[in-house]
Amino acid sequence: MAHAMTNGVLVEAFGPRGGAGLRTRQAVLVLAGIAALVLAAKIRVPMWPVPATLQTLAVLMIGATYGLRLGVVTLLGYLALGAGFAAHATLVGGAPGWTPFTGSAADLAYFAGPTMGYLVGFVAAAAVMGALARRGWDRSAGGMAGAMLIGNAVIYAFGLPWMAWLFAADKGMAWVMQYGMGNFLVGDALKLAVAAMVVPALWAWVKRGR
Repeated sequence: MAHAMTNGVLVEAFGPRGGAGLRTRQAVLVLAGIAALVLAAKIRVPMWPVPATLQTLAVLMIGATYGLRLGVVTLLGYLALGAGFAAHATLVGGAPGWTPFTGSAADLAYFAGPTMGYLVGFVAAAAVMGALARRGWDRSAGGMAGAMLIGNAVIYAFGLPWMAWLFAADKGMAWVMQYGMGNFLVGDALKLAVAAMVVPALWAWVKRGR
């Protein structure tokens, strides 16, 4: 347990450290993480200038609390779930069907739309958050806030170029920056503040309990 406390990520402070128990715990965490991502994508919080979902908060906190490998596996599982529903809707239903992503329906064409870059960015951001958490960035409010800034930047680093590829020629880069990032910065700041409070508080609770 001392190892998990000094250079581990939050989920490693609990449960078995090896064998079948560890594998079972990891499988449960992946399934729980996918469920949390689905739920977070469907929650809309009234916000200015546009409503915000909790999707990026869930992505970045899963990365920070699960670590790089388990976080990436969870995000890939989430994307695979979405791809599976989209493929079923396209090949069987012939019309968009339920999706675990934001929005009420999607088919395979969804993956060629403006969201694709951000979905790829989710995986990369979870990996970065896991790596930073392994180095202790999640133990303090300042460190966690810095990690969240970096994680959000990674998401936009993937999302904005894809948006530009699709829309810049017709609508211009100012439109891409506004609708691909600017409209979401207020929500990002609030989610950063929540994560910067919650994750270090959980670490403090773990340390008191040990």
